[in-house]
Amino acid sequence: MRLPALTDLTERQAEISARITSRRGGTRGPFLVWLRSPELCERVEALGAYCRFESALPERLRELSLLLAARAWDAQYSWNAHVARAIAAGVEEQAVLDIAANRPATFANREDQVFYAFATRVLRDHFVDDETFREALDLFGEQGLVDTIGCLGNFSMLGMLLNTFQVDLQPDREPPFPDVRGYQKVVPDSEREAG
Repeated sequence: MRLPALTDLTERQAEISARITSRRGGTRGPFLVWLRSPELCERVEALGAYCRFESALPERLRELSLLLAARAWDAQYSWNAHVARAIAAGVEEQAVLDIAANRPATFANREDQVFYAFATRVLRDHFVDDETFREALDLFGEQGLVDTIGCLGNFSMLGMLLNTFQVDLQPDREPPFPDVRGYQKVVPDSEREAG
C-alpha cells in the first residue's frame, strides 16, 4: 500500500474502526485508507453497508453490481474479495468469467441480463438508452434503479480508492483480469501472440 500502516489511531479513528470491525469482522483493505479521513470513512462505510446488505436489489444483483464496477475500474482487490460471493449468490459463473475477460456476458435469467445491460451502459457509455431504461424500470422499479446507481457509484469509488492507494492485492489469489498486472494495464498474452 502507498500509505504507511496506521499505528496510532485517534479516538475518532478508533471508534469508527471498532464499529467497522463489529459489522464486518475486521478493519482491513480500503478502510485502512478511509480511516485517514474519519468522517468520510464513517459515511462511506454506512453507504457501503447499505449497498452490500440492505438495498432494494436482491443479493446476486448487489454482488453483480460490485463485480461490474470492480471490472470497470480494474479493481482486483474488490473483485477477488467478492467473486466467490457473487457466484454463491447466484451470478452465473460463465458470465463472471466473461466479465473478468472484458467479453460481453450473457445470462439465462432475463432480470440479470437487463441489469447487466443497464449497469454496463452506465459504467461504460455513461448514458442509458430509453429502451434499456424502460426495461430496467419495469423490472426493478424506481427504488431499484436509484439503488443500482448508488451501488455502482459506491463500488466505483471503492475501485478508485483501491487502485490509487494500491491497497494490497491478496497474495494468495491469481490476478483476475488478463489485461491488468499489479496496478497497471498490460497487453494480454493472447493479444500479443495474435499481433
